[in-house]
Amino acid sequence: MRMPTKFAGLVFSALFLGTGCATLSAAPSPRAPEPLQETVRKALVTIPFLSVFDDLSYRVDSGIVTLSGAVTQPVVKDYAENALKRIPGVTAINDQIEVLPLSPFDDQIRLRTFRALSRTSSLYRYFMGTQPSIHIVVKNGHVTLDGVVRNAMDSQLAYMAANQVSGVFSVTNDLRVEIR
Repeated sequence: MRMPTKFAGLVFSALFLGTGCATLSAAPSPRAPEPLQETVRKALVTIPFLSVFDDLSYRVDSGIVTLSGAVTQPVVKDYAENALKRIPGVTAINDQIEVLPLSPFDDQIRLRTFRALSRTSSLYRYFMGTQPSIHIVVKNGHVTLDGVVRNAMDSQLAYMAANQVSGVFSVTNDLRVEIR
């Protein structure tokens, strides 16, 4: 019976200590060569300290990489830019990543929102694995849900669960439904 406890502790450590637990979204770019797009994605996915509470996006356009999104730790922004500097074919980096305010209040909301979403019936599966498909971004008590879900019902469930978290001022639901 100790095995599930150890497993739960390992999952908790992976999620909250930031061991590569976030996905990236790439804006479609017709002019970006596919290998460069994939190389940029791989470099960003392996950034240390990236977590489910970070939302990192990129766009590649003729060798110029534009980074956007929001991160909870300033070091993640530096890692992202430094990871791209070493990639052949990247001519310039436009870093528009926002570093969220360091706030214990926001940290508590992040944890409560994560718990509320992961405990909601069908939403737990979006937080499994090393790259969860839902991101929880909290800035000054305002929550933004970003990522991809399988259907509109899951998007609505996530929105409703986040709205019930105490201390949350507002919830913006930017979840996209997966196109099959």
